[in-house]
Amino acid sequence: MQERSSGAIAVAIGFVLVGVVVGYETSQIADTPLYAKVGPKVFPSFVAGGLILLGLALLWDAWSGRWKAEDDDESRPIDWSALGWLGFGLLFNVALIGTVGFILASTVLFASVARAFGSTKPARDIAIAFVFAAIVYIGFAKLLGINMGTGLIERFL
Repeated sequence: MQERSSGAIAVAIGFVLVGVVVGYETSQIADTPLYAKVGPKVFPSFVAGGLILLGLALLWDAWSGRWKAEDDDESRPIDWSALGWLGFGLLFNVALIGTVGFILASTVLFASVARAFGSTKPARDIAIAFVFAAIVYIGFAKLLGINMGTGLIERFL
């Protein structure tokens, strides 16, 4: 039997506990006749179930000794370039989402994160990001009716 990692076991139990709390809090949401078949409890219930299942799977791996934390290699230098790209994307998103809109701000954020993780194809990243952001915007703003603001591109959708 391999050595058990107490840290991994603690993380796994944490996931299970968060799932239980989310499940309990979801059960406290009032049911109203305003909702047809899909009420406000559906998605949080899936999240709670997923957290509990993930926690149990992690606990199984941690208990059997198959899941261990990576060794810390503190001698590895900090990648300041990657950190800068992440910071730029977050700051741009927060600062300009109100003016340029969700789609453009999210596109820049996605492309910045891809660059921070080592992508060297910015045109591809921007194209993928734009499509994802547009789908998310349409899904929330148009299909679910959630107001996400209007920006430069959202006006035309």
